[in-house]
Amino acid sequence: MQSSLKIAAALALIITTQASAHGLWTEERRGNIEVVYGHGAEDGPFKAEKIKGGWAFDAAGKMIPVTVQRLADHARLQPLRPPAIMAVLLDNGPWSQTPDKRWVNQDRTQVQDAIASTHSFKYSLAIYQEGARLPKLDMLRLAIIPQSDPLKVGPGKELQVQVLIDGKPAADIELYGDYRGAPHEISGKTDKDGRARIKVRNEGLNIIAAQLTLPMPKGAPVDKQSLFSSLTFVGEPHHE
Repeated sequence: MQSSLKIAAALALIITTQASAHGLWTEERRGNIEVVYGHGAEDGPFKAEKIKGGWAFDAAGKMIPVTVQRLADHARLQPLRPPAIMAVLLDNGPWSQTPDKRWVNQDRTQVQDAIASTHSFKYSLAIYQEGARLPKLDMLRLAIIPQSDPLKVGPGKELQVQVLIDGKPAADIELYGDYRGAPHEISGKTDKDGRARIKVRNEGLNIIAAQLTLPMPKGAPVDKQSLFSSLTFVGEPHHE
């Protein structure tokens, strides 16, 4: 009972304090592929029903069936067999700020005198196997696509990436090369073709991230959409 109350309290804290500040990525923990909702070194609980899709692929880019296990305070992805690539979408829903500066998980038509509103979507792409062929990633509205095999680059060297919005190159997008270790440190910005070179920072898990906001038409339920996306991979293979 006490554990349930702690989870409920933590979720309530996120609802009242977080609109779009957190990011999304996946990590292998205790043999499971866990969906992580966090900012920097901190991650927290979230409503697992907000995970709207999980996609797994083999090294040839063919889809592998995957189940989303929705737990009390987070979610796991359970592919039928070990994947080479994994993608995930979290729809964080609409958020509106009340006149007293509280954020609530509703659009502005449901919040009287809302002073700001946004709908946030969070995406993640993970690459687990060398030589994996990327499939079409239409499910990721905002995507960070490596232009070479990220598992073969190595720490301290540069990886070229391309940022796409709805499948089209996105210019002037700031990239965070180590979202978990240095979530506020901008490592590069995309050129007119959506490309940038980002130094691989870690021997372990690397999380490269991008985020942006898109204005919505006048009269829409929210003022803007907030998009976050991450690319994750291990910098150097682990040897026993």
